[in-house]
Amino acid sequence: MSVGTPTAEAKVVPANTLYTAAVEVSGGRGGSARSLTGSLRVDLTRPAQRGPDAPGTDPEELFAAGYAACFDSALAVAARQAGVKPGPTTVTASVSLGQTEDGRYAIAVVLDVSAPQCPQADLERAVELADRMCPYSNALRGNTAVAIRVDGHR
Repeated sequence: MSVGTPTAEAKVVPANTLYTAAVEVSGGRGGSARSLTGSLRVDLTRPAQRGPDAPGTDPEELFAAGYAACFDSALAVAARQAGVKPGPTTVTASVSLGQTEDGRYAIAVVLDVSAPQCPQADLERAVELADRMCPYSNALRGNTAVAIRVDGHR
């Protein structure tokens, strides 16, 4: 049985696979994760148990890191395509875990995109294109609340 197999309703289905990352987790949110390549090994901690005595990270931090990295890379490509010279950029992804009114768990994301040397209008244009390019944005679009705040030179 395959759960979550893409259906005809899927919005974006890759025509060919460029890369596959595989990570094995045991123990859920309080366990550990390791990539099958061996390059990632991390202890997982439930957000409610975080603190100086509970080292580790949580799935939301890992997701935020992946989304921010991917979006920043997409922004570099988008800027080149749009003829925008953004200068140094940073993307901060804040991933919030919460519950819907009917009790399901859900995440919401805020992306803060900063390029202090880039004119605001140019940065907004590049960010709009990056949002269409980024696979994380495409995966979340229509399913998850994502807000993007853009801070360029004014």
